[in-house]
Amino acid sequence: MKNKASFLPREGEAQPSRCPDNTAFKQQRLPAWKPQLTIASVLSIFFLTGAFCLTVGICLVLSANSVREIQVDYSDKCSDCSKLRENSSNWNKECHCSANFTLKEDILGDVFMYYGLQNFYQNHRRYVISRSDAQLLGRNVNIQRSYCAPFSAYRNGTPMAPCGAIANSMFNDTIDLFYSHNSSVIQVPLLKTGNSWWTDKNVKFRNPESYNLSSAFAGTARPPYWQKPVYLLDEEDERNNGYVNDDFIVWMRVSAFATFRNLYRRLRRVQRFAEGLPAGNYTFRISYNFPVTRFKGRKHVILSTVVWSGGRNPFLGIAYLVSGTAATLTGFVITGIHLKLRKKQTYFQEQ
Repeated sequence: MKNKASFLPREGEAQPSRCPDNTAFKQQRLPAWKPQLTIASVLSIFFLTGAFCLTVGICLVLSANSVREIQVDYSDKCSDCSKLRENSSNWNKECHCSANFTLKEDILGDVFMYYGLQNFYQNHRRYVISRSDAQLLGRNVNIQRSYCAPFSAYRNGTPMAPCGAIANSMFNDTIDLFYSHNSSVIQVPLLKTGNSWWTDKNVKFRNPESYNLSSAFAGTARPPYWQKPVYLLDEEDERNNGYVNDDFIVWMRVSAFATFRNLYRRLRRVQRFAEGLPAGNYTFRISYNFPVTRFKGRKHVILSTVVWSGGRNPFLGIAYLVSGTAATLTGFVITGIHLKLRKKQTYFQEQ
């Protein structure tokens, strides 16, 4: 074993320096630009920022106000169906109701149908994580180890497909729109597909690989609150079934607020509705399945157009207006303080 004294520098030997190398980079001598804040530059920044935000905010507010929107609350109009659905033993009984409204003017262009829920909280931590992303990708996974509990499997061990509280609580009212014209009733053509994000439809959701969907989901069972298995969500379009069903994908993107709306259908612009929705009397015919009384919620259906800035939501425009007003007022305050100090400085110089 070496002596500790052998590690110490000998007398007369130079100790290694710990200082950084004498280079421009390590000694921080590289050329740099340092802004020189003058009163002119500061005021220019505040006033230009205020003018920009005010201009953008006015454009956004005007754009949001130009959106045509019809909202119909059918919670009270379907009160009988709501009472029926509160009893879980009536899950297999059908109940239909209707809600009438009138369009005084034509709604031209693309028209979107949304369903809205009020007082339905999707932002609870355990609710948000109650899903299996691996299962939704079509993989064969053990969902007992996922966060889907208690909606992961039945008592006999049969796994649920899809599992989790989000999927189990999926909105399942069926809403159809009818147009009354010259004593005849015409069903408005609506599109069920193309309502989800491309990344969700093609990246995040996949069906298990098999020669048909019924065999792909063999050995699984539907969630308790569902009326049909996942491979029969759309009996008219085989490609819109399973985990890639548009209604299911839209629902799985949870909302941050208790009151929200989700895209449900889009107007198919053909024949009489090629230009949009004509003025007249309309009826929503609803197959009521989603109970809301227990959590004191309400349901409504919305018909809306969209503009370049999106739907009818003035929040972003108001935020820009507030920011622009604050920046402009700050510029005026700084200007006032500068003029006051300069006047005082001039006075003392004259004295």
